Amino acid sequence: MKYVLIADDNKDITDILKVYVRKEGYEPLVAKNGIEAEHMFEDFSPIAVLLDVMMPIKDGYEVCKEIRKQSSVPIILITARGEDFDKIMGLDIGADDYIVKPFSPSEVMARLRAVLRRLQKPEDVKDAGNVIRISNLMVSLEEYSFSVDGKRVPLTKKEIETMWTLASNPNKVFTRDNLLDSLWGYDYYGDSRTVDSHIKRLRAKLDTVRHPDWSIKTIWGVGYKFEVNEDNK
Repeated sequence: MKYVLIADDNKDITDILKVYVRKEGYEPLVAKNGIEAEHMFEDFSPIAVLLDVMMPIKDGYEVCKEIRKQSSVPIILITARGEDFDKIMGLDIGADDYIVKPFSPSEVMARLRAVLRRLQKPEDVKDAGNVIRISNLMVSLEEYSFSVDGKRVPLTKKEIETMWTLASNPNKVFTRDNLLDSLWGYDYYGDSRTVDSHIKRLRAKLDTVRHPDWSIKTIWGVGYKFEVNEDNK
């Protein structure tokens, strides 16, 4: 059984989302506060989380942070606050998408399908033997792993896909729109700030390891590139 966790203290919202989640072929789990949401996540290991920001006891931002410490499961934040600051904060702490109330249940399901599709490992990846090695870096789509000097660095699936996209094209500049389309898909509802927030989180993890021969560089006003020193091309 594949579960989708719905965390919201509004019964009207959870009742309608339960119906739509079942139509998608998943079993809904409902949590009415942040603590319940964390317990259900640990007990049932859902494939995705629909997470309200304003919840009793523990808010959605805190729950999102706790989930991200242990899992890269897709998280869609649901919020009544549509300000850019709130959206960017959600992305910065690891949410994959956000939606603002009031919303259409069909739109929530469309975003759920999109995020599951983006984060799903392709069935043919194992046979493709997709591995990149540059200097002390190794990124594998066969195992969905990333390592430096032979030691694994805990990246999310999206971060591994980002490293694969950039590292497979050394010194090529990708615009924010290029990365948004390649990694999130044409049906994504976000904007280029999603890419900036994502790269910021990825760089923070890369800064914990030694990588003098390569780095992710910002090309101001354009986008990003995986830069390799000339001696290591």
